[in-house]
Amino acid sequence: MKKTILFSALIVLSFCAVAQEKTERLDSVVVSASRAGRQTPVTYENVGKGALEATNPLNSLPMTLNLLPSVVTYNEGGTGLGASAMTIRGSKGSQINVTLNGITLNDAESQEVFWMNIPALTSLLSSVQVQRGLGTSASGAGAFGASINMNTAFVTPDPWADVSFSAGSYNTFITTLAASTGRTPKGFYASGAYSYNTTDGYIRNAFVRSQSAFAAVGWLGKHNSVRLTYLMGKQRSGITWDGIDLEQYAKDRTYNPAGEYYDELGNVYYYPNQTDNYAQHHLQLQFTHAFTDALTVSATADYTRGDGYDEYYKMNRKLRNFGIDPGQAQPRSDMTYRKKMDNDLFVGQATLRYKTERLNVTGGLNLSHYIGGHWGEVLWVKTLDSFQKENWYRNTGRKTDGSAFVRAEYSPLPWLTAYADLQYRGIRYRIDGTDDDFLEYGAVPADRLDYDQTWHFFNPRAGVSASWGRHTLYVSAAVGHREPGRGDIKENVKGEGAPIRPEAMLDGELGWRFEGKKLLASANLYAMEYRDMLLETGRLSSSGYAIKENVDRAWRRGLELSAAWMPLRWLKADGNLTLSLNQIKDYTAYVPYEDYSRTHPVHYGKTTMLMSPSVIGMMRLSFFPWREMTFSVDGKYVGKQYIDNSMREEMAIPAYFVMDAQLSKGFSLGGGKLSIGLFVHNLLNHLYYASGWRWESYSVADANVYTGIGVYPQAPRNFSIKVRFTF
Repeated sequence: MKKTILFSALIVLSFCAVAQEKTERLDSVVVSASRAGRQTPVTYENVGKGALEATNPLNSLPMTLNLLPSVVTYNEGGTGLGASAMTIRGSKGSQINVTLNGITLNDAESQEVFWMNIPALTSLLSSVQVQRGLGTSASGAGAFGASINMNTAFVTPDPWADVSFSAGSYNTFITTLAASTGRTPKGFYASGAYSYNTTDGYIRNAFVRSQSAFAAVGWLGKHNSVRLTYLMGKQRSGITWDGIDLEQYAKDRTYNPAGEYYDELGNVYYYPNQTDNYAQHHLQLQFTHAFTDALTVSATADYTRGDGYDEYYKMNRKLRNFGIDPGQAQPRSDMTYRKKMDNDLFVGQATLRYKTERLNVTGGLNLSHYIGGHWGEVLWVKTLDSFQKENWYRNTGRKTDGSAFVRAEYSPLPWLTAYADLQYRGIRYRIDGTDDDFLEYGAVPADRLDYDQTWHFFNPRAGVSASWGRHTLYVSAAVGHREPGRGDIKENVKGEGAPIRPEAMLDGELGWRFEGKKLLASANLYAMEYRDMLLETGRLSSSGYAIKENVDRAWRRGLELSAAWMPLRWLKADGNLTLSLNQIKDYTAYVPYEDYSRTHPVHYGKTTMLMSPSVIGMMRLSFFPWREMTFSVDGKYVGKQYIDNSMREEMAIPAYFVMDAQLSKGFSLGGGKLSIGLFVHNLLNHLYYASGWRWESYSVADANVYTGIGVYPQAPRNFSIKVRFTF
């Protein structure tokens, strides 16, 4: 407790670094359309290419952004690679809008971004902007707590090449190759990158085999820009989303039950193909034309194709639940099967921007259509030599999403800027077919996921900022809406959860920034007030999806402080602290009966939202003892969290503090530069778990609620090294 108080007190004395804006160029107009500028009255952080490259090479993008204010991350396999997740101000992945070059990466149905499907993305990015709160209007699903705007659009004047190799604990290896022609005298350019990543992971079956590729060709003239971009991500990894219960955690932190089965003698085996497999391809064509220095138009066409499957070994399953008639054989059997999916996303987007010294107006249109197929395929049945191989379920989701926005920033005086942002969004979502459990619990094939719903949302934003000297003060208010995701709708259609509705939020931000020669600082008060907020119940679907339900009134209110201070040429200190209240006004949980025929209400009153710590803090010290040499050590503190919304102590994840250290040195070598980095994660070897889930069921026999939890152990002290040559 004393360490916690001391650490919090140290961070209270510090504030957050405010990243500086870079000069906008014609080739990045489409990206800047959804980004906040220097005077935009929203709360944001910019992360440049240098900062992205300096992070631990074993980290996925969420882990790379871990030290930003109000960010909490974890990895299912315990390390930086593999299935990673993040929250910002407690808002989970489905509430965070993520765009790449202005095009959304959020899955249209689940609204999640599956970071494992776009491996090594960090090495391909030129910059990232993280907006907290509702932020500015963007394409795709609206931000409902935060947004992440990523950019690969950069054109260097000279050719270059980059080769890097990283190795780390748990047989982790990353190889990345990148090169660019630079911009030729006639304006043409081409660039590309390829990365291959492997790791065994910390827990059993947390292996990852992934690769990613990036290519861009284009032409950049005085008034026109054309770019064709291709991004590929392909991964094969072990399933890790089951977690482990606390009893097993105490015995063996690396245990993972996925794929476990027994023979007739009780010997334990693990199915080697208990895996998650997915490939995704993005193709973008962007055109930009500058009519004048002030007026620019940009259009983007995007096509995304994804397909993959999860493979399972399951023991003693009812064959009829998989549409198989056992005949005279046993009605139950061990089996292997796949849950498969494919999807196609078509996006058209256009923006028009008018910018003068005092006025900046941007308007945008976005239209997308998504088609997603889901079906099951039985591979093998232990008790049957042959069987009719039919898909035991198949359903298709179709989602059309159209939006239009206009945003303006006007400075009637040099020190004063007014901001307004108006967005309309219309969505139609349809599901038809049968789900994976349509034969379970006595259902019949006629029980289909027939669903057709249309929503219309109006999302206004407004604010004002004032600057004097090195100070900036801003205030803003915004309204946002968000539709339910596929998993929530499915459970509702099947009658396993309470009726669900779209959620709404009012976000108020009051912030201050200071930019001095040696000190950059900021402070921000926020209040995110929710109506019909969709929150996880703590229950998971059979494929690991976190099921949600509406709560009438909830809020996230907090204070964010951060700073970067460089008192000496060789010393820099960074820190941030978030203190927040994340509460539900009156919470009632709906616990399913053992046979899932209905639910039993349990009333808790005012509670704290799940996975929403009230204290989050970070401090980093960086030393620059010699030229091109950096040594840094940082610590991240995350306060107590709850696995569900009941605020019961048995559902709490204890607070944890994790330290990292890194040492890097650059050398001139021939016509290029060689850099070497050494990284230590979890320096103090703290054994902790950072996230979890719970199951509950109501027993009619004794009128009791039975519950259990699963947690995700994080790796103890581990190491990595990165060698990079740029020329």
